[in-house]
Amino acid sequence: MINEFKNKRILVTGGTGSIGSVIVKKLLQFNPMQIRILSRDETKQYDLMQELNNKKVRFLIGDIRNKDRVNQAMENVDIVFHAAAMKHITACENDPFEAVETNVRGMQNIIDCALSNNVKKVIGISTDKATDPTSVMGCTKLLAEKIMLAHHQGPHPTKFCFVRFGNVLNSRGSVIPLFYKQIKAGGPVTVTDKNVCRFFMSIDDAVNLVFKAAESMQDREIFVLKKMAVLKIIDLARAMIKIHAPQFGYDPEKIKINITGLKNGERLHEKLLTKDESYYALENKEMFIILPIISFNRDATVKSNNHTPSQKSKIRDFSTEGRKVLSVKQIEKLLLAENGNLIKAVNNFY
Repeated sequence: MINEFKNKRILVTGGTGSIGSVIVKKLLQFNPMQIRILSRDETKQYDLMQELNNKKVRFLIGDIRNKDRVNQAMENVDIVFHAAAMKHITACENDPFEAVETNVRGMQNIIDCALSNNVKKVIGISTDKATDPTSVMGCTKLLAEKIMLAHHQGPHPTKFCFVRFGNVLNSRGSVIPLFYKQIKAGGPVTVTDKNVCRFFMSIDDAVNLVFKAAESMQDREIFVLKKMAVLKIIDLARAMIKIHAPQFGYDPEKIKINITGLKNGERLHEKLLTKDESYYALENKEMFIILPIISFNRDATVKSNNHTPSQKSKIRDFSTEGRKVLSVKQIEKLLLAENGNLIKAVNNFY
């Protein structure tokens, strides 16, 4: 990692977000020449500027929808981490074309500007909702992946890849801050459906996957973390009630959970890998690596990769459905281990 990022100029789009800001902080450990953050929210930029207080970090106000601004931000850049996106399912369902403008047109702008500036590597952030999608957000992120896979390198040195995440614990927009706020108010805690099941990963796991992808990418792969916790959202709510209700003077048994019904675009189970994708995928203990389809001969496709010691993937879907879920007690341990002090972590959102 030191060799990968030392003395490099690096751009992080969406660098003030939950994932982007951690990417920035960890990159600073590897002595880059400069880190540029391109994002729209001046308040978040100011807050992060005060927190980091580091002259190597340059803050740029701008939107990935604006190709000229993206091009300026990429001047002389070596590596791009593309974390900017519309990520909230409800917002994307309500304003689908806005999601297209950011997640699709924005991705095309990133690709075009990276090629124009001879950027060496571009690592995009995707989601399990892009796998066999049912939501606008998932569809736009899948299309962003497809745009990346379809680009023709030609004489340019730029290489691209994506990483797919599950739900990230304590990220902005996750249910944890919402549940915490509802418990603090004495309830009720709202869950859309008692059978909703999700993959969960820590922010550190997410960022480590991004860095592993940056280090090992060849071109146009999609990296998917396998070792993620699987849990029911209603069990997450129960675990958080047990942890936090007494801290606010409430009896956990008296905090109600209301079932509100699935939202538009929401599904019961999430999927990280489709059966069709697994045909062109490698896997090891940690992740799947979906390769670009360079041949209709699976053996030839897989043998052409440089991702050792990965093996050919088994041909199957990889989803939350049918997988063993964590118990409420296991989720309690996971939450407490995630931050040591979950209250302090969640309070950062309010």
